[in-house]
Amino acid sequence: MKSDDLKTARFYPFEHEPVPDSCWSMITGPDGRVYASSCCEMTPGGSVSIVRYNDDTDSLDTVVNVAKVVGEALDSGKGTQCKIHYSFASSPNNDILYAATHLSAPGLGRRYYHAWADYKDQDRAFPHSVVLAYDTGREEVLWHSVFIPREGCRCMALDPDRGKLYAISYPRDHFWIFDIGTREIRDLGRLGSVNSQGIFTDRKGRVFTTNGSGQLVRYLPDEDRLEELPIYLPHHSSVTSWHTVIYDVVASPDGDCVYGIPWDSNPHLFRYWPDDGRYGCMENLGPVHQERDVTHPVAFLLDHCGGLVFGADGMLYYATSRWNSGDELRMNWEFPIDTEGVVVQMNTETLEKRDFARLQEPTQRCHYVSRAARDSLGNLFFGQVPRPIPAGISRLQMDAKGENLHLPIRTWG
Repeated sequence: MKSDDLKTARFYPFEHEPVPDSCWSMITGPDGRVYASSCCEMTPGGSVSIVRYNDDTDSLDTVVNVAKVVGEALDSGKGTQCKIHYSFASSPNNDILYAATHLSAPGLGRRYYHAWADYKDQDRAFPHSVVLAYDTGREEVLWHSVFIPREGCRCMALDPDRGKLYAISYPRDHFWIFDIGTREIRDLGRLGSVNSQGIFTDRKGRVFTTNGSGQLVRYLPDEDRLEELPIYLPHHSSVTSWHTVIYDVVASPDGDCVYGIPWDSNPHLFRYWPDDGRYGCMENLGPVHQERDVTHPVAFLLDHCGGLVFGADGMLYYATSRWNSGDELRMNWEFPIDTEGVVVQMNTETLEKRDFARLQEPTQRCHYVSRAARDSLGNLFFGQVPRPIPAGISRLQMDAKGENLHLPIRTWG
């Protein structure tokens, strides 16, 4: 399973109390430094922090403890601001990094949190998501505000020119628009029953996500309306389009198209051209994993793919898994598969792919990557969600040449 000629990324565990159990968001800030969410998604009374990689010390600095900033009492027994879930957004117009919180951790003294059962329970319920604006230049939170009432923010995107944040909520799967100037939020209604994990914009300010059937949904800001497009994310022939929602998506360096991956079994890489015709053009670039017996169902945990990022060399990189062929046929709770996390390099002109690097193993399972980012020096970072803990991030030294290699920055989580 292992390849000895691959580069190796270095793992940096989160070091907080209580011990963070996941990293669900990562982004390059307007300052060219990499930020990540250090989450306590399963820890009763846990809170999320924002951490930043420090080049000078080769370590992670905690820059925001969200519970302290918003004044949340972690011993209230209610669901807490435990994670930032695909909900960072960097502004190219100023030094601001926006972040919105999500739910899942139970209140202190409780064993679990159930988003539906506890929705109206005044003693248990998650009160609301919070959005905050962190000034990366002044290194301080400028403001924070109530975001989505009673729900968490699953994913978020920024339109810096219109001053809007767009979000998908969980558990109700609604589409929300937040006005940064007035700090008011509007609900445009329900999208479906399976939350999309990604939302993105194009150069016209149109906003894209998917419903539960893998169908593209587009918001037209000038008309203030949502529309379902006759475009579906590609999927393997062994499954249907149900649950083929966006997981991760990254813009090409020139901004003409986006590359993405869905959140389903045996995911296929896609390329979407939003300006090609009335509805845009969707391309199926094929599966990202090794060949396997597709008649045997496996958990998403095994063949997960995420962490899409372009390098300063113009190549597309993403993180996925490798395992001993045939092990998937014997997989069950008593027989977990030993996986290797790898970073794949893809030439988007020729579509040639090769295993490029190995994710250093913090545990047996290090392949589950949420998001990725590129800093001003051209190095790549990957947010990891290992089991068991600790969670953390991996840094891949790229030896790139030049300045401000983080540009253009990503405006969605």
